Amino acid sequence: MTDTSPSSAPLLIIGAGLAGWTTVREFRKLDTSTPIVLVTADSGDFYAKPTLSNAYAQKRTPAQLVTTPAVKMAETLNVTLLAHHHVQSLDTAAHNAVVTHNAQTHTLHYSRLVLATGAQPIRIPVGGTAADQVKSINNLDDFGTFHQALGLDPSAAEPAAPKTVLIMGAGLIGCEFANDLVLAGATVHVVDPSPRPLALLLPAEAGEQLQAALQALGVVWHLETTVTAVDSADGGLRVQLADGNSVAADLVLSAVGLRADTTLAAAAGLVCERGIVVDDMLQTSATDVYALGDCSQYASAGQRTLPYVMPIMNAARALAATLAGTPTALVFPLMPVSIKTPALPIVVAAAHPALAGTWKAGDGDGIWQFTDSDGAQRGFVLTGKSTARRMEQSKATQP
Repeated sequence: MTDTSPSSAPLLIIGAGLAGWTTVREFRKLDTSTPIVLVTADSGDFYAKPTLSNAYAQKRTPAQLVTTPAVKMAETLNVTLLAHHHVQSLDTAAHNAVVTHNAQTHTLHYSRLVLATGAQPIRIPVGGTAADQVKSINNLDDFGTFHQALGLDPSAAEPAAPKTVLIMGAGLIGCEFANDLVLAGATVHVVDPSPRPLALLLPAEAGEQLQAALQALGVVWHLETTVTAVDSADGGLRVQLADGNSVAADLVLSAVGLRADTTLAAAAGLVCERGIVVDDMLQTSATDVYALGDCSQYASAGQRTLPYVMPIMNAARALAATLAGTPTALVFPLMPVSIKTPALPIVVAAAHPALAGTWKAGDGDGIWQFTDSDGAQRGFVLTGKSTARRMEQSKATQP
């Protein structure tokens, strides 16, 4: 079926993650009557994605991570929710989206379109007979699958024996999962080609502090090497490393990063680079098509993708105002990120990666400041008790 009536054409949002739902919420504060259709391939339940990497130690089940069921979100925000629907293609000239559900296809006509398609895990090719058993956690369904594999299913007759988990990647997500899983009772190994964790984000001394703190909890590090193969062995897995060593594990979790999901946008002819390219108004290269969240490459951030919560919240407020009739350029403030590693709490305000500068120790333990060639502070890292100085360091930092 095709609805082509201009008067009934809704605002169409694709994606029910934080970016999609926050845009709806902010828009409804300004416009309570414009029809909204939200299309998502999953259930549409609202949850905070960052909780996926610190829920195991808290013994939280997948169901407990849902803060608001999809039906309640749709009812409260006056949205037509099309859950478990897949957008197959876009015709941005005709303002149409082709959608499938239960093997049936129909066309949605929209007035304006918001792409909030998120990001997908980067998967590093590995060899071995069990390479297909390497898992990633990027959404609530992934979390549920891994939760069950860990033996944390509350319906199980008896608790499973503690598992050994090997994590590929010592970046932000890999370190958060390492901390969470070791606190949940797992034996954790972390493999990364860098010489220390969070090597691209932290000064060397801070990375070494984190490495030592997680090692004290029991995390086993395999740095400056990579996973080459995952094989089935002795009822579990045998993970071969490039340095010649191997690790016996029950589960392998890939946490090597995310890549903006531009598949739909690129197929529709939108300009995409590291993400869907948007201007300061969050408009893509197509008329009446906008994008935000993990799928976007922001002009306002120096043509960067920003896969964090605060950029999404800022972008959603600006876009909602624009969609409601008040054109609003997106301006990002300084947005420090809290890394969920309770073994060593960390706050990072990263400078633009293309900015030349140096790290220097601040006036106290656990403080580092990034200064540019003119001596201006452009970023900072705080660890441990010094995270309490977040506001002070934010005021001293130029965004």
